[in-house]
Amino acid sequence: MCQAVVRRALPPVTALGEPVGARDRERVVPVVFEKCFGMPLSMDRRLCRARHFLTMILLALSLSAASSLAVAQDIQPKIDNERVAVFDVAGTLPRADHDFVVIPLARKGIAEFHHLGDIPGKTGSRAIMIELKDSSLKTYPNNPGYPNAFPRRRVKRLFENERVIVWSYSWKLGEPTPMHFHDKDVVVVYEDDTTLKSTTLDGTRVINHYQAGEVRFNRGDRTHTELLVKATGSAVIVELK
Repeated sequence: MCQAVVRRALPPVTALGEPVGARDRERVVPVVFEKCFGMPLSMDRRLCRARHFLTMILLALSLSAASSLAVAQDIQPKIDNERVAVFDVAGTLPRADHDFVVIPLARKGIAEFHHLGDIPGKTGSRAIMIELKDSSLKTYPNNPGYPNAFPRRRVKRLFENERVIVWSYSWKLGEPTPMHFHDKDVVVVYEDDTTLKSTTLDGTRVINHYQAGEVRFNRGDRTHTELLVKATGSAVIVELK
């Protein structure tokens, strides 16, 4: 490109009025270029190529970043209410305006807590991101008097802080949970295809089918027992304080 600029600057004829041949132009151009710019033409070629290469890299990075940002900004929440916004994402996580919990679906029984200002980054695989909105703390009074939903047998507490208590739980086929009371709102992320029969205090029975990766937001102030009726079932359960 640089060489072409110099060539265009040369007149099509010599000082004697004779046409400049191709060999003459190839011989004259490097001399003129070196006198005008103070460097050999071969060096300029290397610099031009280097600049061109760096420009292409920066352009590619800019396009990639813009594309990732556009994808992240375009993700719509699966659940959005006054307490949480829940996103089902693969790869780039959306920007979070609040503290958030990330649950990677590729590994069972795992959850991570991040504060506002942390860079969500990339999960590398499908994950559930739960953004915790700045709603008032809400715990329901346990008027029925049954044990709270958690802790209970075969449950593992992953972590607890001022915003959430996060549990990893596996149901056992044919074994009902104790009748229990949910004193908090919860977000449930199912890690397996799970079929549960729920029975309330008045004897009402409902069978619910959940797919692996499905997310549900359940309000507190509920009393029931659950029974796994098919295969296996596990979930990460986020109690909202």
